[in-house]
Amino acid sequence: MNKQSPGGDFKRRIRSFVRRPGRLTPGQQRALEELLPRYGVGEDCSDLRAAFDRQAPLVVEIGFGNGQALAWMAANEPEKNFVGIEVHEPGVGRLLRSIEDDLLDNVRVAMRDGVEVLREQCVPESLDEVRIYFPDPWPKKRHHKRRLIQPPFLELVATRMVSGGILHLATDWAPYAEWMLEALAEVPNFTLQGESFVPRPQWRPQTHFEQRGQRKGHDIFDIVCRLVR
Repeated sequence: MNKQSPGGDFKRRIRSFVRRPGRLTPGQQRALEELLPRYGVGEDCSDLRAAFDRQAPLVVEIGFGNGQALAWMAANEPEKNFVGIEVHEPGVGRLLRSIEDDLLDNVRVAMRDGVEVLREQCVPESLDEVRIYFPDPWPKKRHHKRRLIQPPFLELVATRMVSGGILHLATDWAPYAEWMLEALAEVPNFTLQGESFVPRPQWRPQTHFEQRGQRKGHDIFDIVCRLVR
């Protein structure tokens, strides 16, 4: 595994995503203009919990794609607060429309790098769950350094989670699934639930990326860990 060193080197890491311009529908454009100021988390927010009007378990999804899965989870787990992190404008616009149409008052959106959000806008021991579904696998070996799931990143996640919190990863790329297990093995605070992979938990709906992977004949791998201090 091509690992990044912790501390300052990680802060100067290569980003795990590439901003690609996407075509916005008129509705998505309107959502970004009118709804993002209402449901967005500004960079001046130093504690994600302050983005909500109530105290509730806080779930962060990093890289929510088109937002369909996040909207479903928020609707089906109304007792929790959700912060979705995504930089792709069409996906953010689509989620914002779902928030408005479905009257979801337990979802907020951070439109920036997920690592920066964790580092600068999450106080230690404030997250109850972190969910990362189908991150870019960067399959070519020379691009492995771009993969989001690395030991230093997991160490950062661990500092932000409460004891007993749940980290849930999912991928349809078998080599990345093994990479995830190797990275987790280097962060002793995370304890696997099950021997390695588990059936899709009831809280995770099928995602667009998952369905696309299945059409290509890919297996799906879910990894659920609990943070133990």
